[in-house]
Amino acid sequence: MSAASNRSKADKDPAEWLPSDGSYHCTYAATWVGTKLRWDLAVDENERQALLGLAEDCPTTTVVYEPAA
Repeated sequence: MSAASNRSKADKDPAEWLPSDGSYHCTYAATWVGTKLRWDLAVDENERQALLGLAEDCPTTTVVYEPAA
């Protein structure tokens, strides 16, 4: 990710920002969900709906995470 892309993303969740490269959306969503699960972080309804929509478009993507100790 470029510095400019990272700045445009800031602290936005997938309901507000996705990588411009659509081929990376599934990987990005899986990484996002894995991080949320690892750290037992909450999601708001807009974020949840965005992630569910992405999941429908990514049927072969698997979320992998290890719970934080």
